[in-house]
Amino acid sequence: MSGKPIAVASDHAGYDLKAALAEALVAMGYEIVDLGTDGPDSVDYPDFAKAMIRAIVEGRVERGVLVCGTGVGISIAANRHPGIRAALCHNETTARLAREHNDANVLALGARIVGVEVAKDCLKAFLTTEFAGGRHEKRVAKLADGG
Repeated sequence: MSGKPIAVASDHAGYDLKAALAEALVAMGYEIVDLGTDGPDSVDYPDFAKAMIRAIVEGRVERGVLVCGTGVGISIAANRHPGIRAALCHNETTARLAREHNDANVLALGARIVGVEVAKDCLKAFLTTEFAGGRHEKRVAKLADGG
């Protein structure tokens, strides 16, 4: 377990799943930084992706979890910033490989796509899998320089 807290953020569609994942993180012994939203009222997912980006860039957290309805919009918004590798995952395998092969630092989930238990499986895999390095390092480095 990293010494730094894990950030969580969502739009209105992801609010309930974000809350469940925040509870799971606390139960696993992690400190969390909740970047919002704080309820089901309609909000814009790019604002919460930006909050996650700031938390990572400022060094307050090393990893984060983003949730919107499908996970697509919020992951696109997050990935617009260099150094953010947000992986949209749908099961434990994609979450594990996102860390192992892509050194993902943000897990993105779709609240309308995955259920709470699958999301928790993704979260556990994301947090317990290390980056494999090796042949994957040069590929991840290419992401940092735009391709």
